[in-house]
Amino acid sequence: MGIAEERIERLATLARSAVSDGEEDRAREYVRLARRIAERNRLSLPRAFRRFTCDACDVYLRPGQNARVRLQDGHVVVRCDCGATARYPYD
Repeated sequence: MGIAEERIERLATLARSAVSDGEEDRAREYVRLARRIAERNRLSLPRAFRRFTCDACDVYLRPGQNARVRLQDGHVVVRCDCGATARYPYD
């Protein structure tokens, strides 16, 4: 694992803890920084990180706290508090 991948993992952990502490603005900065590092190093973000971040407002999603998760025919629907919706197929 390279330095950039380690940094992305660390930022994901920091974003998760920041949201649980109620600091959504700090979590947004961590998510934006992780995305920027991935772009510069031509890396893809880990699946868990992609699925738990909002593409519209860059906040780290916590189901029940700032995101609503529903199951529909063959896919999971995640709706952020900002109104953005993401759909993922069952794995």
